[in-house]
Amino acid sequence: MLSEIARLERTRTYLRPGDVSAALRRWREYVHLPQRRLWEDYECGNPYWYCCEQDPFEARALLDTVLRALSARNARELRRIVGRFDAVWNRPSPPYDPGGG
Repeated sequence: MLSEIARLERTRTYLRPGDVSAALRRWREYVHLPQRRLWEDYECGNPYWYCCEQDPFEARALLDTVLRALSARNARELRRIVGRFDAVWNRPSPPYDPGGG
């Protein structure tokens, strides 16, 4: 799988070397953030992504694009990895507790 990803990163105009691993890392880090931070990002947006970090939703979209470009076998392997992070993202939020105990 890694050799095919490296080939895609060399031959596709929308990719640079290391883009897929960076996107995977960014998505993994984002889905593991505390729920409060996720909600703030969803409601207000994060104004700093454009200058300092990759937008995690753009990272996830890039992973979808790469999944479509990979061979079936390698796409299945990458989909398993991405699917673990998607499962974290899709987990229901814990009930709201305003701190009243």
